[in-house]
Formats: sequence, C-alpha cells, structure tokens
Amino acid sequence: MELSSLPGLDPKIQSRTLRINDLDMHLLQAGNPDAPLVILLHGFPELAYSWRKIIGPLAAAGYHVVAPDQRGYGRTRLAGKEDATAYGDDLSSWRTSNLVKDIVTLVHTLGFTSVSAVIGHDSGSIIAGWCSLIRPDMFKSVVMMSAPFTGPPAPKFPNAPPAPDVLKLVASLASLSPPRKHCMLYYCTPTANTDMLIAPEGLHAFLRAYYHVKSTDWLPNGEPHPLPLSPSGLAELPRYYVMLKDETMPQAVSSDAPSPEEIAANQWLTESELGVYVSEFTRTGFQGGLNFYRALFNPAWAGDGELFAGKQIEVPALFISGKQDWGTYQLPGAVDVMKHRACKNMEDIALIEGAGHWVQQEQSEKVVEQLLGFLGRHGK
Repeated sequence: MELSSLPGLDPKIQSRTLRINDLDMHLLQAGNPDAPLVILLHGFPELAYSWRKIIGPLAAAGYHVVAPDQRGYGRTRLAGKEDATAYGDDLSSWRTSNLVKDIVTLVHTLGFTSVSAVIGHDSGSIIAGWCSLIRPDMFKSVVMMSAPFTGPPAPKFPNAPPAPDVLKLVASLASLSPPRKHCMLYYCTPTANTDMLIAPEGLHAFLRAYYHVKSTDWLPNGEPHPLPLSPSGLAELPRYYVMLKDETMPQAVSSDAPSPEEIAANQWLTESELGVYVSEFTRTGFQGGLNFYRALFNPAWAGDGELFAGKQIEVPALFISGKQDWGTYQLPGAVDVMKHRACKNMEDIALIEGAGHWVQQEQSEKVVEQLLGFLGRHGK
C-alpha cells in the first residue's frame, strides 16, 4: 500500500526513512522544517499513522511535526534487512535507555538540538516520559497520553519504606476465582504474537474487536475510576486488561465485537483506515511491539532505570486520556504517583469526554485543542 494513498492522511504529510542507530526508521513528517519540533510516539498496537488526525493541525499551527514508526513497528526495520520481522530474541534493543536513544538520535538526524514537546500515547507515553526525564535539556516539555508514567524506581537504601510490588500484585491475579492474568504479562508470552496474528476470526475482525472494546463505543466501559491496590481491585478492569488465565486476547475480545451497524457508524476508524493497520501488521506481525513488554518485565532489563532512581521530570508535563479509558487506572495509584512523585511540574490531568483508549483518533479535535494550549504556554 502506497503511503500517499493512505485513507485519512493529509497529502501535505510526507513519508521518509532515515538511518537511526541500527534501524531504517520510517516516519511521517509535516510543517516548516525551521519551525519548533514536536515528536509524536505511538503505542501498541499502533503506528505513526495513528497520529494522522493530529500531525496536520499541529503543523498548520506552526510546528514541525514528526511521528516515527517506533522500533519493531510498521515500516521501521533493522538497517539493511528486507524482512520486517527480523528482530530475533535479543531484548536489549528494547530496554528503556535504547528506546530513548532511538528518539535522541532521530532528533539529531533531523538537524535539531531541542524538541518543543515529546508526546506519547500508550506505551509511547512511557517512552516520552523517559525522554523528558533523562534529557530535559533536549525535550522541553512532555505530554503523556492514556498510560500514566510512574517514573524510575524509588531509591533503594537501608530501612527504606517498601514500594508497592506491582509484579507481585499482578501475579496474585492467578489466585482469584476464576483465575485471571494481566494483559501486559500475556503480551510477554511466546504465543501472544501468533495468537493475534492468526486469530480464528481473522486479523481484520480481531483488530476491529480490539479497537472497539477499548473505545468509548463499547458501552460497558461505563465510567472508569480509581481502583483499590488489590487483586480484587484489578479484577474490576475489563477483560481486555485483566483476562481469564487461560484465554488469548482474541478470545477476550471476540464476544464483544461490534455489530455490522456499529462498524458502519464508526467515523473515527473507518474500514479503510482499519485496513492500514491490518496490512501493516500482516506484513510485520506483532512481535516487534510485544518486545517492549518482554523487556519491561525481564529482570535483565527491568532495572535499566535504576540509575535515575528518585529523579523527577522537571519540564512542564500534561496527561491526556479518554474519560472512558480504563487504561488511566489499569495500575492502581499510577495517576497519583505520576502527578506527585514522577513529575515536578504536572500542569493538568485532562480527561476527554467521548473518548476511550484511542483518544487522539476518537476525539482528535479536542486533543489538538489541549495540545495547542499546552504548546502555546510551553512549546515555543
């Protein structure tokens, strides 16, 4: 599929590929090359294309906007490799510091030394948070979306108060009746890629169901709210976050797939737009994106951030999420930790009405309004 013909993509948005570290990194780019730089980082299972409704308006407002396909996604691949799935099992490339290095190198390769704002959604929110924490000299402000960033580990010293053991809490879901598991640990399993790529109902139907249940279109999402720090608290999350112990993600979402009428009524992700994701993930699979979670929970790399223990994000920060997005609360207490410990200058927690997890696609105009207000105060 030619990028110039992608549905919903402004013809002013350019596609290019740059050599970034060990990658041939694909990106979407728009705006005056001399204007202040804004970087947009997508999440899982998304692409640079997920910012298609945001890139043009930010560029028109006077910014140079760049959205890469991150490591393991879309048209970004290992340098010189034709096989888009040729990443192997070495998770060191997905450790936090290396993912930040990808973005730092991208900034320099583009000819910039500073970024007005790094904006990340879902897993991209975590990378955006780390970018601004590690290199505040380069990333002048940060917007985190749909996944709260809780910062580096707490400092370890004798008699320190114990920090909540999130991994232990997540593991305790197996003791519930019926036994449960968190989706992030499912994403670390060796079968997750195949489960989703060759879902019984087909990839198109699986992705449609997955995007549907995590959006405001799925009415059972109700009114997301903070949850107790306990297994029973986590169990309140929908099944796409806290799954049954022995089910796959396609099984978790298939029973709540949208009707033909709901699909036809969807304006934020049309069938032709969904087809872009289907085409790209058919070609690449999900494993490159899943490696983020595998590294995150791998003891060999989980401590990658301990060098920055106790350090806060000092640049201006904003958090945006859909009001109907349970992702805001999927880890109990994360929003408070982000606001009061991880960030020194958290400006606001903006919950967008009429949006679930895919907030920049579901309510792009409201997101652009939030972003331009924030950038106007801090971005130039």
